[in-house]
Amino acid sequence: MSDEPRPEPSDGAPKRRGKVARKHTVGRVVLISALVLALITGLGTVYFIRHLNGNIEGISLDALGDDERPEKVYTGNGEPLNILVMGSDSRDCEGCDIDKEGGGGSDTTILVHLSADRSRAYAVSIPRDSIIDRPECNAGESAAETDVMWNAAYGVGGPVCTLDQLEYNTDIFVDHFIVVDFASFGDMVDAVGGVPVCVPEDIVDREHQIFVPKGDPSVLSGDEALDYVRARYVGEQLQQNDISRIRRQQEFIGALVREVQSTGTLTRLDKVVKFLDAATKSLTTDEEFASVTRLGKVAMQLQNIGLDKVQFVTLPTEYYPRDSEFWGKVYWTPEAEQIWKLINEDKVIPPRLLGGNSVSAEGPPGSSETPSPSADGETPSETPSETPSETPSETPSETPSETASPSETATPEAPATPEAEPVPGICA
Repeated sequence: MSDEPRPEPSDGAPKRRGKVARKHTVGRVVLISALVLALITGLGTVYFIRHLNGNIEGISLDALGDDERPEKVYTGNGEPLNILVMGSDSRDCEGCDIDKEGGGGSDTTILVHLSADRSRAYAVSIPRDSIIDRPECNAGESAAETDVMWNAAYGVGGPVCTLDQLEYNTDIFVDHFIVVDFASFGDMVDAVGGVPVCVPEDIVDREHQIFVPKGDPSVLSGDEALDYVRARYVGEQLQQNDISRIRRQQEFIGALVREVQSTGTLTRLDKVVKFLDAATKSLTTDEEFASVTRLGKVAMQLQNIGLDKVQFVTLPTEYYPRDSEFWGKVYWTPEAEQIWKLINEDKVIPPRLLGGNSVSAEGPPGSSETPSPSADGETPSETPSETPSETPSETPSETPSETASPSETATPEAPATPEAEPVPGICA
């Protein structure tokens, strides 16, 4: 258990709950680069696609079975898509014991929800310190446990066990999963020449050999980017927690997406090829998703989603009280349960449930780190996409048919989201 001071929780903390990966941008770039390569090298494109596919490791979901998995409850046109993104990090290196733990694990877990009409996307981050119940997983090879930390599942049974755990605790069906290897994450950043991020002050953690230079923006190299998304012991003691680290991770993911979409990347064939090679080398997915053309097909359905419609959400939690055996850890609040329900029903999450725990992929307001224009110089459309839900295809140039109608779940404009508490290392 961590010895770090934590904010005092509300008095109503339960002992336990009652109920017992924007790789689509990568896929979109794949299709663009494949077209360019086809014009230049002809059949060389085929070998390039095969090479990228060979980089991705696919894992079967057969161990989940079919009988006990949740059913999708959305009944409108099209089909929502839920993708569980995990970050796999090894700590078996000098200075890598960032959480005073050994071995490897997944301290980054994000459920990406794409609406049925492909007009919005939510990326919900789950704090690794969440205390939950874990079902038996891997076809019974790993026993069920109660009152355990969220990130323990990855060490017990890998990404499939984490996926099973999410379905069990949220009743949300997960279509696919993606694991990003942090060891290769820095190569992705270096492949695009660094990523501009607004950093208000130097981030320094000498004990864990972490340093990130300040700047507005500061163009982070691969090693600096790893430090930025890994850092936990930053700022005042009360700010040295996983919630603050999640916010920094969300800010960086948004910045990486903006950089990959910029003309400085998309118009440079050498950058595109290096990025795709580095990105796919870092991926482990379910077998059905282990194809760049499959990833690209999903990405093509997102062309009309503006960055302002991509919302990063931190799951609402509270700290356990000091007299609890779980002091220093967090439990999911009723607002978290409501968020899972709305996602399952493919409905808009109102600001009142976010409580300042969300940011858009546009970039921090007031910073010089602003979104770069797209490759064609056009502004993303504000019109909801009529692109259908994902259907199997292995043809890179195939364009999805337009059979789905916009979702009927949209709600009127709600009041602005309350501002979040300041987070060290973030300009917003």
